[in-house]
Amino acid sequence: MTLPASLKDRDICVLGLGYVGLTLAIALADRGFRVHGTEVRDEVLQGLAEGRPHFWEPRLAEKLTRVKSLGRFSFSKDIRDSGDASVYFITVGTPLDENGNAKLSSVEQATRQVAEHLRDDGLVILRSTVKLGTARNVVRPILEGTGKRFELAVCPERTLEGRALVELYDLPQIIGSDIPETRFRCSQLFAMLTPTTVTVSSLEAAELVKLVDNTYRDVSFAFANEVARLCSHAGISAREVIRAGRLGYPRTNVALPGPVGGPCLEKDPHILVESARQWNVEMPITSAAREVNESQPLESAGLIRGIYRRMAGANASPRIHIAGLAFKGAPPTDDLRGTMAKPIYEALREMFPDSRFAGFDPVVKPAAIETFFGFPALASLEALFTEAEIVVIANNHPAFQTLDIAAWAARMPRPALIYDFWNMHDDTEASLAEGARYVPLGSEGL
Repeated sequence: MTLPASLKDRDICVLGLGYVGLTLAIALADRGFRVHGTEVRDEVLQGLAEGRPHFWEPRLAEKLTRVKSLGRFSFSKDIRDSGDASVYFITVGTPLDENGNAKLSSVEQATRQVAEHLRDDGLVILRSTVKLGTARNVVRPILEGTGKRFELAVCPERTLEGRALVELYDLPQIIGSDIPETRFRCSQLFAMLTPTTVTVSSLEAAELVKLVDNTYRDVSFAFANEVARLCSHAGISAREVIRAGRLGYPRTNVALPGPVGGPCLEKDPHILVESARQWNVEMPITSAAREVNESQPLESAGLIRGIYRRMAGANASPRIHIAGLAFKGAPPTDDLRGTMAKPIYEALREMFPDSRFAGFDPVVKPAAIETFFGFPALASLEALFTEAEIVVIANNHPAFQTLDIAAWAARMPRPALIYDFWNMHDDTEASLAEGARYVPLGSEGL
C-alpha cells in the first residue's frame, strides 16, 4: 500500500513488542509505514531476527518476513534506533500486583524513553490498558518535563487474539484526546488501517471505553455462570434453559456458561474497580462478577469429584487429562496468559491429590505446556482419551467442538467421565456406553 504524499506521520516507533505491540507494528508496516519496535526481552528479538514471532497468530510470521524484506520493520532494545519517528505507540503490559491493582511501572519507563528521544510536535499514543487518569497523571507530566511540544492521545487496543491481523483492518479505532487537532491527526494515521475511527473528547473517555467493554463481557459471562451454578444444584440443564430462552426472542441473549479468563477479562474489571475508587465510587456488580468467575474452577472441580465418586468402580486416584490449555480455543491461540486451565488444574489437583495429570492443546507447544503447568504434554487426541478415566475440556478449540463424544468415551478406561466446560455437545443424544458419562457445565445434577 502506498501512503498519501500529504501524510506527514510516516515513521513510527512501537514500544513493547508483546501481543498488542507486535501485531500493531506488523499491520502498520504492511500498510506502508516505516516502523521500529523496541523490546527488552532478548529471546523475542532473537526470534524476530529469525522470522519467528514469540506467539502464534494467523499469518503473522508471513507478514513479518514480508515487511522485514521490504525494509519497513526493524527492532531493537534501544529507542534511539527509531530514527526519525514522529509517532510513538506505548503498548507495554500492565499486569496486576498482589493487591489486584494495575502496575504502571512499564508505562512510566516507556514514557521516559519516549521523552528522551521525543522531538517537537511528536505524537504519543497510549495503547496499553490502564486505570483511569494514567495518560493525564502519569504519561503527560513526564513528557511535559522535556519542555518540548507534543501531542498525546489514548487509542486502546481491542483486537481478538486469533483475529488480530483481520480486526486491526476492520474494527473501529477509538481515539481519545483533549485536543481536536490531535484527534484529527490520529484519525488520519488510523485511516490507513481501518475505514472507521471513533473520536471521544478526552484521554479518560478513551481509557474507560476499553475497561467498560471488557467488564461488560465479564459481567455477562458471570451471570451465565450463576445460572449454571443454580442449574447444577437444581437438576436442570443450563444449556437447555439458556438456549430455549433466547431462541427467537430478541430481548434475551444470555451466553452459555464457561471459564472466563485471558489477559484482558481476568484483569480489566479489577482495573475498572481500582479506577472508580479514585472517586470513592464502588462497583459491586463488577466485583461480584469477577468473584463468580474466579470461584468457578474450584466449584466445578468439587462437582467433578462428586460425580466421579458416585460412578461404579471409581478409582481413588483416577488419571486426569485436561484438553485445551490456551486461554481460549476459538479463534485458536497459543497464549497461556490468564488461562483458566491453570486454576482448573490446581482445583482438580486439590480434589484429586493422588491423581496423575497430563494435558493436550492443538496449538500450544509441548515444551510450553510442561513448563507452565508442570505436567506432561500429550501428543494427540488418542492419548488424551485412551489413557485417562477423567477428561476435562477446558477450552473451545474447534478440534473439541467436532469430537464424537460417544466414540471417544468408548475408548476410555472405566469408569469414564468427560466434563465439558463449554457445553459443546448435546448430552441428551450422546449414546454413551455403560460406565461412561458426558457432563457439561451446568448439567451436573441431571
